[in-house]
Amino acid sequence: MSPEEWTYLVVLLISIPIGFLFKKAGPGLKRWGAAAVGLGLTLFTCGPHTLHSLVTILGTWALIQAQPCSCHALALAWTFSYLLFFRALSLLGLPTPTPFTNAVQLLLTLKLVSLASEVQDLHMAQRKEMASGFSKGPSLGLLPDVPSLMETLSYSYCYVGIMTGPFFRYRTYLDWLEQPFPGAVPSLRPLLRRAWPAPLFGLLFLLSSHMFPLEAVREDAFYARPLPARLFYMIPVFFAFRMRFYVAWIAAECGCIAAGFGAYPVAAKARAGGGPTLQCPPPSSPEKAPSGSFDYETIRNIDCYGTDFCVRVRDGMRYWNMTVQWWLAQYIYKSAPARSYVFRSAWTMLLSAYWHGLHPGYYLSFLTIPLCLAAEGRLESAFRGRLSPRGQKAWDWVHWFLKMRAYDYMCMGFVLLSLGETLRYWASIYFCIHVLALVALGLGLALGGGSPSRRKTTPPATSLASGKLREE
Repeated sequence: MSPEEWTYLVVLLISIPIGFLFKKAGPGLKRWGAAAVGLGLTLFTCGPHTLHSLVTILGTWALIQAQPCSCHALALAWTFSYLLFFRALSLLGLPTPTPFTNAVQLLLTLKLVSLASEVQDLHMAQRKEMASGFSKGPSLGLLPDVPSLMETLSYSYCYVGIMTGPFFRYRTYLDWLEQPFPGAVPSLRPLLRRAWPAPLFGLLFLLSSHMFPLEAVREDAFYARPLPARLFYMIPVFFAFRMRFYVAWIAAECGCIAAGFGAYPVAAKARAGGGPTLQCPPPSSPEKAPSGSFDYETIRNIDCYGTDFCVRVRDGMRYWNMTVQWWLAQYIYKSAPARSYVFRSAWTMLLSAYWHGLHPGYYLSFLTIPLCLAAEGRLESAFRGRLSPRGQKAWDWVHWFLKMRAYDYMCMGFVLLSLGETLRYWASIYFCIHVLALVALGLGLALGGGSPSRRKTTPPATSLASGKLREE
């Protein structure tokens, strides 16, 4: 592990005991204490580069105050434009920010765009109330008022997920501050249930990254190996990649669970990133808030089993970095300048690559996803429904195997980063996933398969097991 990775791990681990300290605190101590811890961590890891996050916050707050009715689009344009400036600092002869500054900036971009959208929704609801002449009462997820500058700063610098996620909305943050009877919200047992796989994943990461180092792919000797060896190597590389993020995101979720952050009644049917989808009145007393009636789905960032064993490429995206996937679906996919599922996905993947960085490997990997989505959708629509139940089961196993190989293949661009190294590796295995996806797409079209958004075939199993294994 690099020194930066050790620092990330320490930040994640210390957030767990800090969470227990804040869990039963009052709203004021939660707000300003959590912000002080987050700002302290930012200053410690980013130093003077903390100024970038402050400038981004102040610019977004100014846009919200000036144009509340259209601040969502303005905040998106502002924060994404600042990301371009932020990443071009070295080209401009300015000091290059630390990797921790980049991590803070990425999560801050998501939070500020979401905050602007929530303020815009509040403004539109208030205008409708004024036009109709009567109040409809509180709406699900609506803010009570526009946050002040200090409230915006406290949300932005809250230590929860400040470098690794999970992403959470301002409404989720407010619900944590105003959580009724926080002592009745379970923490220890859900935390232990969530944390138990992390040491195993960490050990698997260390072993796989040691036995199959990524640096080997950058050496000329690697390309003298036989084709099967080159083809196989991407499997353990993606395995190590997954294990690394599983540990980080499970630890980040545990930090939230320790603080009771993102806990909602099960009846609210909360979604990762978005929060509750149904109105659920808070309990009137601690006795009416049994511990088993809460979950932490709002801050759930990774479904390890779903990621590894779901059948389709499309489903794999939903189980990975789940809160950010919700953000992309809510604020990018829905407003994409196209109606086609595949083109909307391509637009979303393009902006997702930009959000991650300017390295060509991001774009090569993310823009391969729409091709895979189109191929699996067309072929599944044309072929799977014609099979017997046993044939469909066999289809799902083959589909799962190819899905995993597609993600192995795309991961190489994500970790190699440069254009030359990514294309060199893909060329050494004859661009096999691109070729296979094009063949599958052509076959699906020839057999009359419909578009992915209008499939009418028997839906595939979401995973290869009859009952989905959960950590909790």
